[in-house]
Amino acid sequence: MHPILFRFGPITIFTYGFFLALGFITAIFLAGREAQRLGLPAGRFYDLCFFIILAALVGSRLLYVITEYQYFLAHPLEVFVLWKGGLIFHGGLILALAVAFYYMRRHGLPWRSTFDALAVGMPLGQSLGRVGCFMAGCCYGRPSNLPWAVTFTHPETLCPIKEPVHPSQLYEAVLLLFVFAVIYQSRTRKRFEGQLMLTYFFLAGSVRFFVEFFRHPLDYRGPLLFWEMPATQVFALGIALVGGCLLFWFWRKSQGDKPGKPN
Repeated sequence: MHPILFRFGPITIFTYGFFLALGFITAIFLAGREAQRLGLPAGRFYDLCFFIILAALVGSRLLYVITEYQYFLAHPLEVFVLWKGGLIFHGGLILALAVAFYYMRRHGLPWRSTFDALAVGMPLGQSLGRVGCFMAGCCYGRPSNLPWAVTFTHPETLCPIKEPVHPSQLYEAVLLLFVFAVIYQSRTRKRFEGQLMLTYFFLAGSVRFFVEFFRHPLDYRGPLLFWEMPATQVFALGIALVGGCLLFWFWRKSQGDKPGKPN
């Protein structure tokens, strides 16, 4: 579509980078409001958000570099060119969770309620990131002749040009808006601490697993694993299953802990 937002002399603003930054800012703003509502220390919480963003960028880029290692062996400096796309969400999620757990343990933040605050902003921020992904042409869809298929023509796009494809990035962006709505509405009605983050893992993982069926076979997503599914789709399924099982288990446990019911 439009990989370059605008050029001003020697300065080029890439659309992907713009929406990625907008996604991070939006996620932090919403998470910060929820943290304030929950009485979490603002300074520590925003410091945590900063370290999570760094970890998410490093982890998501690292996993992408691993999956495309042959290209980066030939073009090593391209590892640092983030503004043109090339981030895999699951890699960022893994490293961000590890950093978050370490930070919360070190500074005594209640990890369940802190994760719930973070979960309020994550799906909307991720949705904005998918819009930037669409503009850049990364994570492009399979060939399609449906009325809403899109054809990329910009010479700097990251996907095949002049080939009608599924707008898989927009599928995910729209579905993540639904995830955001569910989590935002649940924040004042949750039955246990940590429910919002587990809901996010379950729903966002399910969304990514579903959208992966519409991704182009030429868009490399790691080796094929179970049932001819690429690694990124298997990771998404794993996140959805683990999140869903934990969500169900804690929900049942919260029912048993209610007054008047046997434990």
